[in-house]
Amino acid sequence: MDVVHASLHRRHPAEPVPDGETAEILAALWAHALPADGLQHITARGENDRTDLLIYLRTLPDPDPAPDGQPAVQRAHRLIARTHRASPLLRRSHLPPVPPADHAAGPR
Repeated sequence: MDVVHASLHRRHPAEPVPDGETAEILAALWAHALPADGLQHITARGENDRTDLLIYLRTLPDPDPAPDGQPAVQRAHRLIARTHRASPLLRRSHLPPVPPADHAAGPR
C-alpha cells in the first residue's frame, strides 16, 4: 500500500471551514475514483487555508512508469484533479491542484 499526502489550497484562506465540507470532499473523491486509481482509503482534515488529504492507494504495477519514479503520487494527483474538475464544491472553494512536478513552486 502506498500513502500520499496532498493539500488542496483554499481560494479564500481567511474564511472558516464550513460544516460538512470535509465529508463532501471525501464523498466527491470516492465518487470520481476509478479502479485504476487503486483507492483504498482517504482521510481529510480541513484547515482555514487548505484541506489536507492522506490518500491510501493499493500498490499497483505501473505499465507506464512516471518519469520521477512516483506512480502513486501521479495516480493521487490524477484522482484529485479529476475530482476538482467535476465537483462544483471544490471548484468554488479550492484552487486547482498543482501537478507533482510543479509542487516545489507552491500553490497557484
